[in-house]
Amino acid sequence: MGVCALGLATIIIVNDLYAQVFATVTRGIGITLIVTVCAFSLATLMGLLVALAGLSDYLLLRQAARFYVELLRGIPILVLLFYIAFVGAPGFVWLYNSLAQPLFATGLLEPLQVRDVSLMWRAIFALAIGYSSFLAEIFRAGFQSVDPGQIEAAKSLGLKRGQRFRLIILPQAFRVILPPFSNDFVSMVKDSSLVSVLGVADVSQAGKIYASGSFRFFETYSIVAYIYLVLTIGLSLVLRGVERRLRQRQASR
Repeated sequence: MGVCALGLATIIIVNDLYAQVFATVTRGIGITLIVTVCAFSLATLMGLLVALAGLSDYLLLRQAARFYVELLRGIPILVLLFYIAFVGAPGFVWLYNSLAQPLFATGLLEPLQVRDVSLMWRAIFALAIGYSSFLAEIFRAGFQSVDPGQIEAAKSLGLKRGQRFRLIILPQAFRVILPPFSNDFVSMVKDSSLVSVLGVADVSQAGKIYASGSFRFFETYSIVAYIYLVLTIGLSLVLRGVERRLRQRQASR
């Protein structure tokens, strides 16, 4: 794999056409990283809340969390992207304008237009909502992997619910959660390419624009694929290193 990456890098350096394509396409890397980090951060927070709701003592919360997970896991990310962008965003604008109507007359707020909600943030929320259902299941499985006996022992020691979660459950569940959590983060990098269907200027969109104007489809999409491979493989190696260090630290205790 390293030899292939080095060979492609050499071609990019010595070939003027590939170098030009690479310089053009890499302008979208910043947007790709912003979309990935923002969407995954939101998905993590939402997934954690859904997982906690799914483990709640209240039946209504558990059923609502289960419905949320099953519903969103059954919808393709691309369909969810279109739905949030062209149905959810107008619905949000309508709700905002309805609730803030009294403030418009005072001049404190201005009515919101659908075009004011950027396509990039629509895409970010769509990816976050889609991935939150998968992360919720990862968190739930991790929390439930903790031995119930330890939780009962913590209760007998008088630890409150928040203390039990912070001191007993989370440290042990983290080791179970990290591998699938890391895999989903890598998958988010790849799925961030879907935002190009909304015209967001990420790596895929930059490649699409260049290819459609130059008709250099082979060269352009070879470079696009190479960039995603570098991002995902590099990220996977970093995350594996983190997992390995955690295992070594755990073994040394």
